[in-house]
Amino acid sequence: MFYLAAAVSDFYVPVSEMPEHKIQSSGGPLQITMKMVPKMLSPLVKDWAPKAFIISFKLETDPSIILDRARNALEVYRHQVVIANSIESRRSFVVILTKDSETKILLSEEEVEKGVDIEDKIVDDLHSRHTAFIHDKN
Repeated sequence: MFYLAAAVSDFYVPVSEMPEHKIQSSGGPLQITMKMVPKMLSPLVKDWAPKAFIISFKLETDPSIILDRARNALEVYRHQVVIANSIESRRSFVVILTKDSETKILLSEEEVEKGVDIEDKIVDDLHSRHTAFIHDKN
């Protein structure tokens, strides 16, 4: 099983392009050009671990596009699970998507007050899915 955390960013500034010293504001406005972070999910699924149970995350700031983006990731990368969440509700609500299902995991107000971590519920769900995946492969 590969449980892949969401990328911190889709862009970066290469070390070779970073200034050695503080950028002085007296130089006027600043324009930064960033590079795309290489996508690792495709080679993981296709080449490095094609028989593995792979879970990725789709975190968005716009809740209206999350499920479509998660479904698209499943189609493009052909892995088993995407956990979709919104930046505002990521600690209390996620949707676990597979090619055949969408499962909502929501913490109640009481669970939030008690400090229940949604990650525990996610891991419980994924454990069941992974067990089924292993049994289906054998």
